[in-house]
Amino acid sequence: MRELLATLVGFDTTSSKSNLALIGFVEDYLKSHAIGSLRIPSPDGAKADLFVTIGGSGNGGIGLSGHSDCVPVEGQRWASDPFTLTARDGRLHGRGSCDMKGFLACALASVPLFKMRTLKGPVYLIISYDEEVGCTGVRPLIARLGKDFPRPRAIIVGEPTSMAVIDAHKRIDAYRTVVHGREAHSSLPALGVNAISVAAALVCELHRIGGAIPKKENDPHFEPPYSTISVGTIKGGTAGNIVPKNCEFQWQVRSLPSATPGEASRNLAAFAEKSLLPKMKQVTDEAAIETTALNSVPAFVAGSASEVVALALKLTGTEQTRAVSYTTEAGLFEQAGFPSVICGPGDIAQAHAADEFVSIEQLDACMAFLAGLAKELSA
Repeated sequence: MRELLATLVGFDTTSSKSNLALIGFVEDYLKSHAIGSLRIPSPDGAKADLFVTIGGSGNGGIGLSGHSDCVPVEGQRWASDPFTLTARDGRLHGRGSCDMKGFLACALASVPLFKMRTLKGPVYLIISYDEEVGCTGVRPLIARLGKDFPRPRAIIVGEPTSMAVIDAHKRIDAYRTVVHGREAHSSLPALGVNAISVAAALVCELHRIGGAIPKKENDPHFEPPYSTISVGTIKGGTAGNIVPKNCEFQWQVRSLPSATPGEASRNLAAFAEKSLLPKMKQVTDEAAIETTALNSVPAFVAGSASEVVALALKLTGTEQTRAVSYTTEAGLFEQAGFPSVICGPGDIAQAHAADEFVSIEQLDACMAFLAGLAKELSA
């Protein structure tokens, strides 16, 4: 498992880059165990999903799902090479070691165990791309399940949960807001429409909208127990002595499953229409504020009598489920009719950070989990 993890971490699969070298390695590894796989290329051919069937035949197996991509390391200060797995104090450091190549390494290391057993149904390995940029890569694969691909009975998504059993997560909606103003000399600002100033007012309004949410939402199953709004990037202007004509910012809403999608976007549009645009239009008819939905991933809520949640609880020896505020591919699987649960090695607090790590203890717990799964699925 550690050798596999070292190899996986060695592939720089930042979402902006190809994952084909990693996929090729996994294909060769599976071939060494006489196991075939199906590659699903991205539309441009630069990336691919992988679907693998181990044992059994036909439909009804359990899927083990994980993404191959990772987030960038630029701007972070690492104590060691991010793409060289480095052991320190019982921890294995490297980009993606926690999120989520640790789970993939455990799943691949368990292939011989799955293969040697007589399984009542197949085990499927599902490896996706571009999870970190909106869970986009797995969607074409999900669309083929039960059609030209086998239909899993359930899916275990191995995101880092410290091996806790997760039965719910929030929804995410990502937006881009663009402000079009009017350029002018900075000594005569009244002749222009300052797009950065307007964008700043919109960001402040989002902060106000977000600040009011805790007063009307409270689901203690989540932390924080309400929907949240955050602004991630902003850019605009051309020079310090020019009133900026354009400015744009990206923002997102992470909503409770019970929240109404799109409410923050509608509230922001109403604020812009009433409080900002009339004054902007007095200067130029070209003034505009446009908000575009970039991507969304549905909330995940497992069924109240979910077989796979019960199975995960049994395998971990716990009795309680938890919910998380981050978003995973489980929402897409569940939405498509595949009962899902989230359970995997590592702490989400380590994901995306400099010196990202997964503990050896967590990896050992995941290996035990998968060994228990093999036993449960054995005829």
